Amino acid sequence: MLLLITDTSGRNGIVALARAPQAGKPDEVHILESVPLAGGTFSAQLVPQIAALLEKHGLRKSQIDAFIVVSGPGSFTGLRVGLAAIKALAEILQKPIVPVSFLEVVARAAGIDGRVVALLDAGRGQLYSGEYEISGARAQVVQEHLITREGLADLSRTVAISTPDTSLASTSREAGLRTFELKAIPPEMIALLGWSKLRDGEIVSPEQLDANYVRRSDEIFGTPSSATPQPSSKP
Repeated sequence: MLLLITDTSGRNGIVALARAPQAGKPDEVHILESVPLAGGTFSAQLVPQIAALLEKHGLRKSQIDAFIVVSGPGSFTGLRVGLAAIKALAEILQKPIVPVSFLEVVARAAGIDGRVVALLDAGRGQLYSGEYEISGARAQVVQEHLITREGLADLSRTVAISTPDTSLASTSREAGLRTFELKAIPPEMIALLGWSKLRDGEIVSPEQLDANYVRRSDEIFGTPSSATPQPSSKP
């Protein structure tokens, strides 16, 4: 199967093409190529880069079997641009969309079983926190919500922390938490998670695809002073 992977949730993004085996080991995905997207250029570069990748590998849009897209959390503008492009392509091509949480990608990247908390900087002195129970290839979301840096001290010492943020990793260690500092999140991690969800039928239509901001809408649209971090009901 030919998979198109996009991530526009962060300061920088990626677009990648991957092949997943029709038979054989289900946990194997081969990245054909991954192209970085510079922050601030998503609206101008995403679709042209997709077209360029397909042309470079002698492929057509109609050969894409599924879209794997990071649905959040992250930049409001970046997510809106990225998801809108995938919605349009998926609707035209009538192909499934697999949304994945970047927090789940980070949690799985620690490579351990048990209770794992993924952390990302959310700005405004807050952190995106995703807590998962991981067992082999399965991950059950416990909650995704906002916490403060001070809130790290309240986390149970039985959990492991996974983060690609050096500052957060340092703060986590200072709080006495078992911490896995990730050097990078390769596109293979996003592709593998998306491929697993696709096999399990965890797909959405273009109309159903929505961003997982974790923040409430009132925080996104300008009233953070009155907002209190709340758990997200979305996995």
